[in-house]
Amino acid sequence: MKLYSLSVLYRSEPRAVLLKAAFDVSSFSFFQRSSIQEFMTFTSQLIVERSTKGSRASVKEQEYLCHVYVRNDGLAGVVIADSEYPSRVAFSLLEKVLDEFSKQVDRIDWPVGSPATIQYSALEGHLSRYQNPREADPMSKVQAELDETKIILARKQNSCCAIM
Repeated sequence: MKLYSLSVLYRSEPRAVLLKAAFDVSSFSFFQRSSIQEFMTFTSQLIVERSTKGSRASVKEQEYLCHVYVRNDGLAGVVIADSEYPSRVAFSLLEKVLDEFSKQVDRIDWPVGSPATIQYSALEGHLSRYQNPREADPMSKVQAELDETKIILARKQNSCCAIM
């Protein structure tokens, strides 16, 4: 499970504007990293432009899964991950990031903003913390503990049956 990109965009009428983005392209070769980042930025903008306001969607692009959430006010978030990453965790991350972003950045700056002018530094931290969804998301953590408990109970039950 891997997160590659976390982007915040504004969906204006002619096209989507990238406001801020964070990337983890360390798993790619050094010479591919810039083109991979461009691909992820372009794909994020394209998906936001084609999504309606107030919608959530997951789109498969090559071997990646792109999760997009466009709010009614035009603020949008995109997570690009591998196909194993849980979509529920991706959408909870998007909702959290967009709520924080809308509180920290004035709405007036959204249509004219750019990654250089927007002051929001939490994306890198969210991207690194959510690399392991079981640690970042409380429900995933509880589910993992529950699965572990089931395995232990099954082993105990089998050992008890073997004794009899």
